[in-house]
Order: sequence, then C-alpha cells, then structure tokens
Amino acid sequence: MPVIALTQGMGSLAQDIAERLAADLGLQTLEHEMAARLADKMHVSRSLINRLRSGKAGLIEGLRADKHAMALYTAEEVLDAAARGNIVIRGWGATQLLRAVPHVPCIRIMRPLEKRVDWLMEQLDTDDRELARAEIERSDQANAARMHDQFGVQWGDPVLFDMVLNTERLSVESCVEQIKNLLKRPEFAETTQSRKLLQCMALSARVRVALSTHAQTQAVDITIECNDGRITLRGIVADDEEKSAALRVAQGVAGVTSVESQLKAFSDARRFPTHRR
Repeated sequence: MPVIALTQGMGSLAQDIAERLAADLGLQTLEHEMAARLADKMHVSRSLINRLRSGKAGLIEGLRADKHAMALYTAEEVLDAAARGNIVIRGWGATQLLRAVPHVPCIRIMRPLEKRVDWLMEQLDTDDRELARAEIERSDQANAARMHDQFGVQWGDPVLFDMVLNTERLSVESCVEQIKNLLKRPEFAETTQSRKLLQCMALSARVRVALSTHAQTQAVDITIECNDGRITLRGIVADDEEKSAALRVAQGVAGVTSVESQLKAFSDARRFPTHRR
C-alpha cells in the first residue's frame, strides 16, 4: 500500500506531480478535504485554516488561532490517512510526520523563485510581477515558520528528504517516473514492522488528540508509547485525579486494546511545576 509524502511549494508543480502519481498508481490524494476536516474539528471556518496556512491571516486572527490544536489535528489526519495506505500526501507537514516510517519516501519538489513567479502570473493572468512574487514569498515564509515551529527544522533543508526534484530541469513526467522508480527500491518496501510502526504512530496521535480535547486532561504533557494497540502512558501529572482521567481517556480511543499507566502524580498538586494551578 504505497504512501508518498511530497512538499507543497506554490508554483513548484508539486500538485501536478501528485495528481499524475495518483492517476498512474491508482492512489488517493489528501489535500482540500484536510482543511474542511480541520475547520470542523477546531470549530472555525475553512477559509481561516487556509489563511493561517498561507500566511494571510490577520494579526488578531493569528493570535486567537489555536495553533497547537491545529498541529495535533493535522498530525492525526495525516497519520490516519497514511496508515490506510494507497495515498499521495502533499504538504501538511507530511514529509516530517512520516519521515520515521521506512517505506514512505519523503520528497521535496522545488523550482527557482522566478520560475514560480512566472507560473503564478500565468495562473492569475496578470503582468504584475511584484504582486506574484510577494504572494509566493508570503506563502514560503508561512511554510517555513510552520515547519520550524512544529518540527524545529529549516523548511527545504535537503537532508530532510529522500529525494529532491527540481521542476525547472525535470518535467512532471520525469519526476513521476523518478518517484515510481524509488518506490520499487528495497529501501522503500513495506514490511510488517514498518506497517505496524505507522499504525502505532497513527494510534498515538489519536490518543494525543483525545487527551488534549478532554476537559480533565487537556493540559497534560506526557509521552505516549504504542505497541500493537497497547498504549503506555509515561510522564508526570498534577495529581491522582488527572492520572486516572488520562487512563480513562486513552482507554476510550478506538483501536486501543489496553493501556498501561506509568504516570507519576505529585502528592501535593500545588507543587506541580506549571502555571495551570
């Protein structure tokens, strides 16, 4: 069940490559529906999600947006989609979220800025080059900030990827063939172990979201480990009540077969090192 993670840079032709890959290999794509699902979970408009991602959100919107929740929900959606398999995921931090999974190639699609500006001018049917350049630079800055904030990486750093393809020199068809060839290599063969790893990553993300959206556990910051549906919770919580609540919430997540708590609670919650109490 192939899973391919691509970067998303405006004007890089990554969308064309993703669509061609999906058509050639009979895969699904994950793109527009993501914004709708995130908006539904966060109880905001889809347009706000798109403005936040493109760097167009106003100052007040940006301050009010729950970026932590957005990152958690995004990880949940991307990992769940990847665990189902047979999909091309473009953008949404997929190349970082899935980097640990051996059978998922993480690929950067890039193109020089001026070529991307040419592309956007054509799409907009305009001769305003400064307008097009500003739009692409704003999008790039938003991508870079999001990747740094969420993963602590420099967006576009080639060492983060298994392959970097430059669409100034390579056609969409050539890029697609390069990726299809990469999928055939033994390094990217799906194994029982790699499939279980991905399924565990997806389940851990669901548990993380469940904890973050429950009133009694929304502030906990703990480690979630998974092994074949068995979840282990490790870390420090404020008190026994929070400890019990975390256990109950994790047990209620679909796909969890058992939960072991290795959580440690403060005997005096007032000493818990946080602003929560």
